[in-house]
Amino acid sequence: MKQNIDDTEVILLSDSPRHLIHPFCDKRIVFTGALSSMTRMEAAKKVRDFGGILQGAVTKDTDFLILGNKRRGISSKQLKAEHLLSLGFNIQIMLEDDFLWVLSIPKDTLPTF
Repeated sequence: MKQNIDDTEVILLSDSPRHLIHPFCDKRIVFTGALSSMTRMEAAKKVRDFGGILQGAVTKDTDFLILGNKRRGISSKQLKAEHLLSLGFNIQIMLEDDFLWVLSIPKDTLPTF
């Protein structure tokens, strides 16, 4: 603690460490439909590189369902995700273009509050 000229206390706080986290970090992710921009294996590797966890099926623990641009109609995975959403579970249904945008976010630019 320091005293300033007004004789009031001034508390100096050190900068708190910034923890950086990507939106996919520690999130469970499922793909449905074929991706137009990469193979499913490439997409899975990218998700894992950002700390994501791949799932084969939608469950109440799923965080993101990625809809590939080459999908044909509504898949059973999408129907299940929509049903779980209606029950109050927090599942983000994301189009492939939005998935690619999230992948473009560098790991080291996102502060956690």
